Amino acid sequence: MAAKERFPGWVHRTAAEVIGWTLVVVGIAALVLPGPGLLMLAAGLAVLSRHYHWARRYLKPLKENAFHAAALGVKTIPRITASCMSSFVIMTLGVVWIVEPTTPGWWFLADKWWLFGGTGTGISLILSSMIALALIVYSVRRFRGRPIPPRPSILPWHSR
Repeated sequence: MAAKERFPGWVHRTAAEVIGWTLVVVGIAALVLPGPGLLMLAAGLAVLSRHYHWARRYLKPLKENAFHAAALGVKTIPRITASCMSSFVIMTLGVVWIVEPTTPGWWFLADKWWLFGGTGTGISLILSSMIALALIVYSVRRFRGRPIPPRPSILPWHSR
């Protein structure tokens, strides 16, 4: 029996709304906090686009911009190397955050401000870097050696 037959339509719509809006809010927060903000924002818009036309309008240029940026990011070997090295630096910082070394003598703020956030921040940094590495591999496989996709010509909030 399919899931649509077991649950009424309003249950599916409510679940999609909750998941979509949660991903959008967490994605917006992750734009300034450690985490894959644009990825979560795009996922939230993808879920909401099943029910809302405005979400489809915003998702299309976001996707096109993301593909354009991904193709540019893997255009040359130095760019790929720099992206991978950055991910490994972030992963290393996450490990340091989890290990929580003692406050160094050169630290001029109170001890409580040394590596604030604790283990949760460290885990978030490690997961973010793993997602970044997976996206780099995906981008290399999909875009390397192919023409760069064009950027969207019109923004969704500009009416025609």
